[in-house]
Amino acid sequence: MIILVMNAGSSSLKYQLYNMVNEAVLAHGSVERIGMDSSIVTHETAGKPETRDVSEILDHNAAVRKVSEMLTHPEHGVIRSLDEIKAVGHRVVHGGESFKQSTLVTQEVKQEIRRLFDLAPLHNPPAMMGITAVETNMPQVAQVVVFDTAFHQTMPQETFLYPIPMVLYRRHKIRRYGFHGTSHNYVSQQAAVKLGKPLESLKMITCHIGNGASCAAIMNGRSYDTSMGLTPLEGLMMGTRSGDLDPAIVPFTMNKEELTLNEVNSMLNKHSGLQAISGISSDMREITEAMNEGDKQAKLAFDMFTYRLRKYIGAYAAGMNGLDVLVFTAGIGENSVAVRKAVCDNLTFLGIELDDGRNTERSREARYISAENSRVSVLVVPTNEELLIARDTYQLAKPLA
Repeated sequence: MIILVMNAGSSSLKYQLYNMVNEAVLAHGSVERIGMDSSIVTHETAGKPETRDVSEILDHNAAVRKVSEMLTHPEHGVIRSLDEIKAVGHRVVHGGESFKQSTLVTQEVKQEIRRLFDLAPLHNPPAMMGITAVETNMPQVAQVVVFDTAFHQTMPQETFLYPIPMVLYRRHKIRRYGFHGTSHNYVSQQAAVKLGKPLESLKMITCHIGNGASCAAIMNGRSYDTSMGLTPLEGLMMGTRSGDLDPAIVPFTMNKEELTLNEVNSMLNKHSGLQAISGISSDMREITEAMNEGDKQAKLAFDMFTYRLRKYIGAYAAGMNGLDVLVFTAGIGENSVAVRKAVCDNLTFLGIELDDGRNTERSREARYISAENSRVSVLVVPTNEELLIARDTYQLAKPLA
């Protein structure tokens, strides 16, 4: 069964084509700069060199049409006809309280995703454009939506509610939703497999740390708490996002700097975090390199980032009354030896003992980085959100094939 996975952004479309018999990636690529006359299409088929094409792609409908052409191309393609694709899975950022799991696309589902535009105005509308474009170009295929927020819908009220007037939750559903749920779900499953233990028996903290970053406390196989909130701005210090701060900073700064609401929102989302403190970059690789060369601001950014991450890990261990497994994933989590060491070396009170040799090893497979005598198992697990989307899509679409 051939499954196409799509992740539509406002001006981009990423895709992967899977053969679910062995979960092999047959082809993958992206369309960038949608809406411009110089859109860039990158396509790679397994075992063949990457191809690039620059052309005019004015909307998502044209982008999906271009992807279809690449997948069925006599030279660069991997399928003879779009009829071979049995289902398309879409990443949708926000499912609110309406979607606790992945679901087949219906008129009612599309209507509900549109209703949730207010909660994710930058992400849900492009996802909807991707769904509509597939309907136009591949009307015969089933479609499935997989939500970033769905995994966290198991959180209890004491962790997802904010201590503000309840009327705001009742009227507007203002609460913690959490994000990166597909990644937290995937790596927690992979960690349990690596340990050879049932996921339901473990108290686990998963750290998805890249340019965007979040932690999740997973207890009894379910999300118990997570660091991102109503939006992806809350929680950890990130590449350009502030993470947690005193909410009074917003009106205070608006008054002192004469900023509009949009300007202060932009400041917190696009001009804060690692970028703001280091003054050089939002990229942890560049920050670490500058820190090692003696840049004091880079070191401050690094220290703030790792401190705030340790603080969340400690808080979640307390919230679950224990910790069995700590998992690092995503760009920084999978690749930064220095970040993992700075975090783990200062969590020995939890029983975490890092093995420096294991920590410096590189692998695309899940691996231990904790010492043999560590009471807490520490793992690096490469995330694969696209594969989880493909798996959910396959399970939901299989009965229809």
